[in-house]
Amino acid sequence: MSADSVLAAPTDRGGPAQPLLRVSHLKKRFALRGGGVLEARKYLRAVDDVGFEIAKAETLGMVGESGCGKSTTARLIARLIEPDAGELVFDGDAVGRFGGMALKEFRRNLQMVFQDSAASLNPRLALLDAVAYGPRVHGLSASAARHRAAALLDRVGLAPAQFGARYPHELSGGQRQRVNIARALAFEPRLVILDEAVAALDKSVQAQVLNLLQELKVERGLTYLFISHDLQVVRYLADRVLVMYLGRVVEIGTVARLYGAARHPYTRALLSAVPSMDPSRRTERSPLAGDPPNPIDPPSGCRFRDRCAHAAEVCARIEPALFETVPGHLAACHLDDPASGHPEARVPLASIAMPDGVGA
Repeated sequence: MSADSVLAAPTDRGGPAQPLLRVSHLKKRFALRGGGVLEARKYLRAVDDVGFEIAKAETLGMVGESGCGKSTTARLIARLIEPDAGELVFDGDAVGRFGGMALKEFRRNLQMVFQDSAASLNPRLALLDAVAYGPRVHGLSASAARHRAAALLDRVGLAPAQFGARYPHELSGGQRQRVNIARALAFEPRLVILDEAVAALDKSVQAQVLNLLQELKVERGLTYLFISHDLQVVRYLADRVLVMYLGRVVEIGTVARLYGAARHPYTRALLSAVPSMDPSRRTERSPLAGDPPNPIDPPSGCRFRDRCAHAAEVCARIEPALFETVPGHLAACHLDDPASGHPEARVPLASIAMPDGVGA
């Protein structure tokens, strides 16, 4: 098999009904320094039993407060960090040490674009060489790799004759991020993880990069996992949204349903913090009280209960599981489970007073 054929675009093995990626029971703890000899070692639970699916040609948005585990989840999926537990299934093939898809093949099918565009590029490599470097390492000839790099730079709006010989410090932030997108596409991946990829860009450049991502998704049949703290950007780009809180998934659903009728109190609080252009929907009080709990020693039961206006006794005893409120929409809240024993469980959330600005 030639190097060119090795780096050809991967084929769809399972058909459109099979998820491109299935994540099950993903866990990661980080050991903390300090403590005496006789003290038990403490761990920070960064990702704690996370599971979800991403359909082919879908954009799944992942949102949540800083420190909730979004970026760690992305790095665990890309195997930049080794998980403590969990399973990844990519287009029907298990990924890992026990057979199935080899990590080298999986990593060629999956690429990442990070937030810091400057730190992601080698300052000693010209842009054309930076994009061509990965394919060359994977066996593509030097001329073929440079030809592919030139075509990709041109596609992301950077003429290779003008920009190919430049170095990262000679570019703006938006131009560097375009180079990172081109470099990610050099492997013909099927899944691209975008970890706050537009967060450091000003709004006009941000819009250009988002439009470019939309165009590339359609042209190449890409699937995106889009991580962002900006709920408006996620609303524009994503098909479904996953909400994380303190290392766990608390809600997942389509953009239309989650933004229009969020079920989990935490999601509703996040949405109420989104700025609105409508003066009648101004947020005049903080949607959340207090700080997130300590991830080293999270509270029993529901991890959001200390900040929730609807917390009850059952919330401290039993951890809520993801409950399907309507087909395809899941929330981990006792309010949505009629059998949970919560005093408000049978009251539809639509009738509960929502914070100002929800759905704006």
